Amino acid sequence: MSQWRLLLTRPAEDCAALAQSLAAAGVASSCLPLLEIAPVGLEARQQVLLQGLNSFQAIIVVSKPAARLLLEQLAQARLQPPGQGWFTVGEATAAVLQDAGLEVSCPPRGDDSEALLVLPALRQAVAVPAPRVLIVRGVGGRELLAERLAEQGASVDYLELYRRCLPAYPAGTLMRRIEAERLNGLVVSSGQGLEHLQQLAGADWPQLARLPLFVPSPRVADQARAAGAQQVVDCRGASATALLVAVQRSAAPAS
Repeated sequence: MSQWRLLLTRPAEDCAALAQSLAAAGVASSCLPLLEIAPVGLEARQQVLLQGLNSFQAIIVVSKPAARLLLEQLAQARLQPPGQGWFTVGEATAAVLQDAGLEVSCPPRGDDSEALLVLPALRQAVAVPAPRVLIVRGVGGRELLAERLAEQGASVDYLELYRRCLPAYPAGTLMRRIEAERLNGLVVSSGQGLEHLQQLAGADWPQLARLPLFVPSPRVADQARAAGAQQVVDCRGASATALLVAVQRSAAPAS
C-alpha cells in the first residue's frame, strides 16, 4: 500500500474515475472538485465555425468536456463531422471522439500542448498553403497551441463551448479536508485548476504550498513554482497512468 494520500481536484466525474484508478494501485485519495463545467451558448460566429468544420485542416479538441459538448452540438445541429483531421492533447479525450467513430491522432506520450505540437500527423496537416486550425476548448486556456501554430503560418480559430467555474465551498474547506484525512499531496490537472486551488486556499496557501504538488505539464509546473509551490512534480501528462507513474517514482513525505 502506498504512503501517498492525495487530494484530487478534477471535475466530479473525472475525479471519481481517477480515484478508482489510484485505489486499484493502492494509492489513497480524496476528491474535492475545483473545476465545474458550465456549457455556454454559441454566438453567431461560433455557429459558423461549427457548420464549417470541413474547411479546417486540423481540429484540435483539448479536453473531454470539449469533446462531449462538441458532439452534442453537432447532433443538435444535425451536422456530420469530418472523418479525419481530428487531434487531441490526450488519449482520454481521443477516446470520446473515437467512440463516435472519428479518426483521431494524439501524442503517444505526454498529455500536453508541447507533445501535440511535435506530433508528425499534426505537422503534416498544417504543412499546406494557408492552413486553417480550429481549437475546441473552454473559454480561455492553451494559448501556446495557437501561438506556435500561427508561427508555422496557420490561421487559428477558437470554438469555446464551456466555462470552468470554481464550485462554492465554505471558507476553510480545503485545509479542513487536508488535516482531517491527513492528505500529503495535491493534484491539479490544469493551470486553471491550480488557480482555483490557490483561490480556495486563500490565506492557507503558503502552508499548502509546502505539500508536494503533482501537475500535468512543464507549463503548469512553471506556473506552480511562480506561485510559491515548493515541491512540484511534473507528471508529463494528465492521465491516470501518468499520475500513477509520477506517484510511484516519488517518495511520500514522512508522516
